[in-house]
Amino acid sequence: MTRRLLEVCVEDARGVAAAVAGGADRIELCAALDVGGLTPPASLVHAAAQAPLPVHLLARSRAGGFVHDAAERALVADDIRTAAEAGLAGVVIGASLPDHRLDAETLAGWIALARELGTARGHRLSLTLHRAFDLAPDLPAALATAIDLGFDRILTSGGQPSAVDALPMLATLVERAAGRVVILAGSGVSAATLPAILTTGVTEVHASCRVAVAGEQDALLARFAFTPPVSRHTDVATVAALATMLRTTET
Repeated sequence: MTRRLLEVCVEDARGVAAAVAGGADRIELCAALDVGGLTPPASLVHAAAQAPLPVHLLARSRAGGFVHDAAERALVADDIRTAAEAGLAGVVIGASLPDHRLDAETLAGWIALARELGTARGHRLSLTLHRAFDLAPDLPAALATAIDLGFDRILTSGGQPSAVDALPMLATLVERAAGRVVILAGSGVSAATLPAILTTGVTEVHASCRVAVAGEQDALLARFAFTPPVSRHTDVATVAALATMLRTTET
């Protein structure tokens, strides 16, 4: 039987607790999910390291694209060190060239560092390629590059903003990966879209499981732009619903 896994991306301590309570299999730890996720603060990293689930740290220093200069490459390297030193299970990284092909040289450097740090601590860091992959002009070619680099998984929506709109490509990626790398389907994953996404053969899915929370907006905080227009929190029931669907449809 193939075990299907749910990764939940969270941006605060409450989200970590909700992912655990809802039965997630893994956490991607981020900040600023409204812009696709950024590197979380060290305080949250250390708190999340106590969770009874594998935690992967998103190493992304700023919003926007994935072409990085030397200073930004150094920041990601420091994020990888933070994850290793905190005892997290893995890191999530990505880098592009100006034409959106994967920046194999930059990625190889970060991977070498992650492997070195993991070996030094007797703990191998799992490596996920984030959705910089989805911007590549040729996804099968990017898949081959990711495999050659040694990634463990690729977080992808199949080159579309929402995974459910890229089912043929997701199926192609699963077939071409042939077990050499895990295809982790993400973006727009919900109870409504999950059944269709699973028809592609993916065995891992990624979701925020966030819901809008009414009545939590403080008018003064909103006036000073200290809070977003709509508050969204990781929802235990949403996590549990997806986890249950995955476990009852295992193959």
